Amino acid sequence: MDLELDHLRRWTGNSETMSEMLSPQLVARFNATIGADAPTESGGAAPLMIHFCLAQPVAPLDELGHDGHPKRGGFLPPVPLPRRMWAGGEIEFRDPLIIGSDVTRHSTIENVEIKTGRSGTLCFVTVIHEYGQDARTCVRERQDIVYRDPPPATGSGPARQEDPAPAGTHNLTVTPTPTMLFRYSAITFNGHRIHYDAPYAREVEGYGGLVVHGPLQATLMAHMAAGLAGRTPKTFSFRGKSPLFDDVPFGVHAAETADGMSLWTARDGGPVAMQATAGW
Repeated sequence: MDLELDHLRRWTGNSETMSEMLSPQLVARFNATIGADAPTESGGAAPLMIHFCLAQPVAPLDELGHDGHPKRGGFLPPVPLPRRMWAGGEIEFRDPLIIGSDVTRHSTIENVEIKTGRSGTLCFVTVIHEYGQDARTCVRERQDIVYRDPPPATGSGPARQEDPAPAGTHNLTVTPTPTMLFRYSAITFNGHRIHYDAPYAREVEGYGGLVVHGPLQATLMAHMAAGLAGRTPKTFSFRGKSPLFDDVPFGVHAAETADGMSLWTARDGGPVAMQATAGW
């Protein structure tokens, strides 16, 4: 597919701003979804990574694309590649978000880039999100979105075999039920059908089942890192490498390094699904 990079780069610098109150009820729903027990009282610090649930775009049903995302060409550029995934990102934690206060998210398109990988043409869109309260930025996030070609036709050749992921020094097993994935889609207002519509995920986008959200995996890893260290990391970066599905449990793994902590997710005997690094 011929992508007009100069046209897509006209969206560089595009921005939007939205606000939402960080309610105790949202914290309770967040806790129930990921299995946490963070305090929910107003005036206290909100749990780590809840910013993914705040001030998200709200598009009417008739302004959604076939995949459940808002139609392209508004805030995000109109990339014609059909499959969209959250490829990864990097987060800087400056101050805790406070429960019961308004949070403002200011988002800006930083870059649009086209690459060619073993799976075909890839278009990367980099977005900077700043989450603030009381005129100060509490969380700064770089979000890397990737758009991809359609899935290969059945029988196009054997899939590339990846090495099995190692076990970490610290391990947690997570069972990604459809209910869990639906709840996470709900609290993040994420309409992408690969997370709750199994026939669409398999038959249209070519996945092996319902896809476990990248931000959900990142949230579980960040909580593990903070729990092991006893404090919130200053930086947390993560990158998706292969998908996880709702058909089998997966492990969240961690190992200390010389300058922080390395974390990753993987199903038993499978390759690394998401790789992360936490730094203090």
